[in-house]
Amino acid sequence: MAQIIQRVKKIGGSIMIRIPSEIADIEHIMPGEAVQIDIVKLRKDWFGAFPGLTPFKKEERFKSKYE
Repeated sequence: MAQIIQRVKKIGGSIMIRIPSEIADIEHIMPGEAVQIDIVKLRKDWFGAFPGLTPFKKEERFKSKYE
């Protein structure tokens, strides 16, 4: 069993998932064949999304911009 991660694309009123030809060759999948797909929605990893953001410090919580 091969495992891949693919983006879903919209075509008309439907959505589609593409199977790469390498995986189709490994699994011997031919056009028109029925296949079983287990769908698991991936959770986004936000690590590093805000590189300029500094860590929160307790002292900054009580400071006012008017002080």
